[in-house]
Amino acid sequence: MTQVTSTYRYARISAFKAREVTREIQGHSASDALDLLTFSPKKAAVLVKKTLRSAIANAENNTDLRADSLLVKEAVVGEGPTFKRFRARARGGASPLQKRTSHIRIVLSDELASRVPVRPARKNISREAAVKMESSPAANAPRERTPKETAMSSGEESIDGSKPTEEKE
Repeated sequence: MTQVTSTYRYARISAFKAREVTREIQGHSASDALDLLTFSPKKAAVLVKKTLRSAIANAENNTDLRADSLLVKEAVVGEGPTFKRFRARARGGASPLQKRTSHIRIVLSDELASRVPVRPARKNISREAAVKMESSPAANAPRERTPKETAMSSGEESIDGSKPTEEKE
């Protein structure tokens, strides 16, 4: 198993924004990752694509690997130094600006057959998962009633002195 690395240091984008793109390509083949990055509208996709192409070139030229057998094993974005600047504001004031940078590192492996498990994107849970959670025994367990609800159902005055409303049949 051979691994090839490429790093783009001091990329002018925040690590938070770049991680969103690298999460999408992790575990895909190098050609699939290039396709995903080509059609992504984000600025980070251009920077990650540049790093991925560099990693593929490193694999072909330095270790004689074929590009179609490469797998994106890791795509990591770390924080770089932050440029601190100021913007002029009203009445001679100033407010700080933080221009963040990041380090993008991509590790390719020649094991396309044994794929790295792709982590699901962080989004709302699926409808099937919600139904499964609702059907669990803990979801159907009766909840405890508050003293006010207990008094209201028995027809007594509640703790705050209010009387229950009469139900029409």
